[in-house]
Amino acid sequence: MSKPQRTSRTLQRSVDETIGAHASTISSQLQAISEALFPPTASKTLRRFTSGEAAKLIGVSDSTLRKMTLAGEGPQPDVGTNGRRLYSLRQLNELRTLLAASARGREAHDFLPHRRENEHLQVIAVTNFKGGSGKTTTSVHLAQYLALQGYRVLALDLDPQASMSAMLGVMPETDVRSNETLYAAIRYDDERRPLSNVVRKTYFDGLDLIPGNLELMEFEHTTPRALMRGSRDGEGVFFMRVAKALDDVAENYDVVVLDCPPQLGYLTLSGLCAATSMIVTVHPQMLDVASMSQFLLMTHDLLSVVREAGGELNYDFIRYLLTRYEPQDAPQTKVAALLRNLFDDHVMINAMVKSAAVSDAGLTKQTLYEIGRENLTRSTYDRAMEALDAVNGEIETLIRQAWGRT
Repeated sequence: MSKPQRTSRTLQRSVDETIGAHASTISSQLQAISEALFPPTASKTLRRFTSGEAAKLIGVSDSTLRKMTLAGEGPQPDVGTNGRRLYSLRQLNELRTLLAASARGREAHDFLPHRRENEHLQVIAVTNFKGGSGKTTTSVHLAQYLALQGYRVLALDLDPQASMSAMLGVMPETDVRSNETLYAAIRYDDERRPLSNVVRKTYFDGLDLIPGNLELMEFEHTTPRALMRGSRDGEGVFFMRVAKALDDVAENYDVVVLDCPPQLGYLTLSGLCAATSMIVTVHPQMLDVASMSQFLLMTHDLLSVVREAGGELNYDFIRYLLTRYEPQDAPQTKVAALLRNLFDDHVMINAMVKSAAVSDAGLTKQTLYEIGRENLTRSTYDRAMEALDAVNGEIETLIRQAWGRT
């Protein structure tokens, strides 16, 4: 039987041309949507906090803040037409510094929780290679939560898709040029730069960012060639490069949050070797659990090789976080019970529930910490925020325990 004749290229695009056309179409559409939400001349800003929110975040009473305002102590809040006092996050951090310097009957780090000299930099890798597990959502909310609590936080986007960067107001296609990602600090040639040169301030006071984009894929291509050459420059073999890069900025931060790529490549392995703790996000459905099983088996095999090659793998904690959890869904509750039975305390007590509030905020590339209670259905917002604060508060407790704080 003769083979069917191929349609002429003038009538039908080849696969690469079709994919290229689709990529161009969606890229231009996303750019248009982005410019409509955030014009090129605009930058993301963080809302201000009411005196009640400010007092809760700092850990004092509203009356204490009111007395400080009346006495002219510390930054003065803006006062709205309704008489409400409004504080920026920068002002909250200035108040923390002031209160820590004059703490009466309380420890200074109750107000300003920066790590001390004997406390190591906490590097938290948020990972899984199953799409839709809520990895980036978890990473960004965790980084913002810790910044709101007064920690000095670095968000490190290891994912070439760069969703974390976009959520933090940096568009990977337009705002990040060549050699402005982590790759700049871990590359093997003479264009390598210190990591401090690519750190960016964000609109979130106390939260800095190392953005990502497709350039990060270069590490996957150049590492095999470096391994073949037996390259061991001053920054070490591939699995030590992220850790070495972080040494350049470690003294400036308390916590680094790594948003890992959804695959186990050289970049992910180097990130996991730099980490001091790991959060594995998992959607409680059997297909996702099966995928997680494969992820763990592959991670074990690869990290075993790294350890045998001299890599240090000592984590303060490993936790599995249930994401997009629906407590009323019987199959999900069974999967959650299975995981808790298998892994016991390694499964976090609190789960991130599935919520329309998170999805609604994400439509405008915002988080729940940014969008404000007044912009969503209050009951939906409150339930989501309660779950989110419980999850992040549990991780904060683990960080403090790793530092030896009670």
